[in-house]
Amino acid sequence: MSQNLPASDQGFLRQLHEPSKKYLEEWFDVPAHIHHVAHHMANPPSDRPQSRQEFQQLLQSLEVPEEQTVIHEKFGHGAKIASNGDRLLVTWEAHTEYYSYQLWHIPDDKLKPLAFGPLTFPDYIMPLSPLGLQVNALDILVLPHVTLGIEEVKNTMPGPQLYGSRIFGEDISVMTTFTPDEYKRERYLILSPSFDVLLTHVARTIDTLVTVENYTHLILFPFHAFAESVDQVHQYEQRHLYQRGVIATEIENATSQKLQHWLTVMTQDFMNVSRMAESMRYKLSASVPYDRIIRANLALLNEQTLAGCRRISEYVDGKTIGVADGYQQFVRRINALVNDFQGSIAMIRTKVELQLQDQNLALENQMLKLLRSMDKTTRRQAILQHTVEGLSVIVISYYLSGLGSYVFKALKTLGWIDNADLLSGLFVPISLGIAFGLILLGRKFIYQRRFEDSGPNADPSDPSNQ
Repeated sequence: MSQNLPASDQGFLRQLHEPSKKYLEEWFDVPAHIHHVAHHMANPPSDRPQSRQEFQQLLQSLEVPEEQTVIHEKFGHGAKIASNGDRLLVTWEAHTEYYSYQLWHIPDDKLKPLAFGPLTFPDYIMPLSPLGLQVNALDILVLPHVTLGIEEVKNTMPGPQLYGSRIFGEDISVMTTFTPDEYKRERYLILSPSFDVLLTHVARTIDTLVTVENYTHLILFPFHAFAESVDQVHQYEQRHLYQRGVIATEIENATSQKLQHWLTVMTQDFMNVSRMAESMRYKLSASVPYDRIIRANLALLNEQTLAGCRRISEYVDGKTIGVADGYQQFVRRINALVNDFQGSIAMIRTKVELQLQDQNLALENQMLKLLRSMDKTTRRQAILQHTVEGLSVIVISYYLSGLGSYVFKALKTLGWIDNADLLSGLFVPISLGIAFGLILLGRKFIYQRRFEDSGPNADPSDPSNQ
C-alpha cells in the first residue's frame, strides 16, 4: 500500500513507525552514569529551533565527531569515544512544552566503580547553560551485578525516605529519595544482578522514569501561580458578591452618576479577571493530558514492592493526584466569575439604556410641546400678518380715494368734469384694487429677498419660508 503513496507520505509513515532512538541501540550499554536535565520553553515555536542550535553548539564544544552525530527536527544525538575507551553519549529531545538533554557516560572498564556526582568522562565539562527555566535534573546510576542493602543505598542519597520498586516484572530494582543533592539533582539507582536483563530494559527504564519525572514536575510547574490566582479570585468573588448586593438594592433609584461609577468599577474588575482567566487557561490547559501520561507510565512500570522502600508511585501519586482536577475546577470557577461580571455589567448597561430612553422620551415630549407652541405662534403671526395686510389695503385705498377726490374737485373747478362726487365714488373700488396690488407686489418683493438670502435651493412659493 505504501508503494502507491507519494514520497512525502512514505517519509511520514517511516517517521511515524520507526523508533526515534533506533540509532542509539548500538551505544546503549551498562554500567552507565546518566545526567538528565529538562528545561521549560516559554515560547515553544521560537525556543525549539533555538534549543536545536544550542544542541549543535554543545556537540561542537564537546568535539563530538560529525560522523557520530544525528540531528533531526526534534531529536538528536552524538557519541564520542575517549582515548581510554569510555563513551559519552549526548541526546537532545524537544517536546511540546520542554526540551531535554541526556548525557551517558559508559565506561569501557565494566568493573570501574561509578558514583553519583559529576560525570567522570575524561575532560568532560558542561560548556553552556541551557535556555529556559529548569524543570528537573536527574543523576542516574545503572549498575549490573550489584546487590546493595537498604542502608547502603540510603547512605548514597539525600533525604529521609527511600522509595523503590521492582519494575517490569523483572529482577530490576529502582530506588530514589526524590530529594535534590548538592548539585540540585535527584538521584536514581537502578540495580540488577543480571547484566542481560538490565541491558535489555535499560533504555525502556530510563525513558519511563524520565517521563514520569518530567511530567510530574511540569504538572506542578504552574502550582505557585495557581495558588496566588486562587487567592485573587477569592477576593474578586467576595468583592463582586458585595457589589451585586449593593446594586440589587439601589439600582431602582440609582442616578446616572452612580450607574457610571458602578459600570467603571465593574469593567475594570472584569478586565483584570479576564486577563487572569486567559493566563491561567494557558498555563493549566495541559494538566489533564500530563496527568494521563504520568498514570500510563506508572502503570507501565508494573511495580512490585521492594523491601524497606515505599513505592515510587506512592510518592508521585501523593504529589499529583487531584492536581489536574483542581486546575480544571479552578478554570471553571474563574470562567463562572467572568460570566458573573458580564451579567452584572449587562444589567447596569440595561438600566443606563432605560434611563436614556426615558430621557429621550422626555426630550421628545418637550420638542413636541415646543413645536406645538411654535405652530400656534406661527398661526397667530400669519393671522396678524393677514390682518395687518387687510388694514393696510383699507388705509392705502382710503388715502388714494382722498387724493382722487381732491383731483376730481380740481378738475371740476377747471371745468373739465361736471360731477366730481360721482367720479370720487367710482374711484373708491379702483383705489382698493391699486392698494391690493401694491400689497401683493410688496409681499413678492420681500419673499424674493428672503429667497436670495436663504440660498439657491429655497423655494419662494414654499409656505414654510413665508
